[in-house]
Amino acid sequence: MSSKLTVFLILIALAIITLSSSVFVVDERQKALLLRLGQIEASDFKPGLHFKMPFVTDVKKFDSRELALDAQPAKYLTGEKKNVIVDSFIIWKISDVATYFTAMGGDEQRAALRLSQIIKDGLRAEFGKRTIQEVVSGDRVSMVKHILDEANRVAQGFGISILNIRIKRIDLPPEVSSSVYTRMEAERERVAKELRSQGAEESEKIRSDADRQRSIIVAEAKSKSEKIRGDGDAQATEIYAKAFGANEEFYSLYRRLTAYKNVFSGNDMLVIEPTGDFFKRFNDASETAK
Repeated sequence: MSSKLTVFLILIALAIITLSSSVFVVDERQKALLLRLGQIEASDFKPGLHFKMPFVTDVKKFDSRELALDAQPAKYLTGEKKNVIVDSFIIWKISDVATYFTAMGGDEQRAALRLSQIIKDGLRAEFGKRTIQEVVSGDRVSMVKHILDEANRVAQGFGISILNIRIKRIDLPPEVSSSVYTRMEAERERVAKELRSQGAEESEKIRSDADRQRSIIVAEAKSKSEKIRGDGDAQATEIYAKAFGANEEFYSLYRRLTAYKNVFSGNDMLVIEPTGDFFKRFNDASETAK
């Protein structure tokens, strides 16, 4: 009884092994390749459960998603025979899994190396047609499109589709950067001097115009003040004349008292002889007192 149970369990185990070797699952993020004794038998598998012959067939699976390849920065010679350092990356995917397996052996690292070389050749050819100014600030879209078209033409033979090529940055070698920086610095210094000169010239114009306007305003103010002062003096003279004509004796006395007040308003002591017309009233007062 125990031997029959053992045989039964062995048969069940063999059945499970056979069944598990007869089915495989393809994920929606994968491409599958069915090989019979190392030869490609089928490659058009859709996501889901599939069956195969056990033991004599094998399944290879590859990533069907878009893959990024960050290429190492490399030097390229421009049309001016000057080196630039370019850092770029590539977006690619497997378009034909059978061709990809045949050409690259299904090795992603090998495919990445081949793609890097293709892109480097394309960049080298395009940079050789352009100056530094054109590659830095020119139309990169058309340049990248040309490289992409040519690279896809070659990569198609590997079952690969290159979706995009991006140039992350373009740098100059240190020795070239130093000379470019020196020229830029000299140019900016020249522009700064020119702007300062223009500013100084404009400042002198503004200052000269302000001085001219100030002189005109001051002259007009003096003219008006002289006119007003003259009118005031004339009115004062007229008032004085009228007052003098109304009462000559009183007006003369008032003017003389005002003069005395102005002369003797301080605390200084004056020792003088009260003679002359200015002290006439003093003398008149003394005689009147007698």
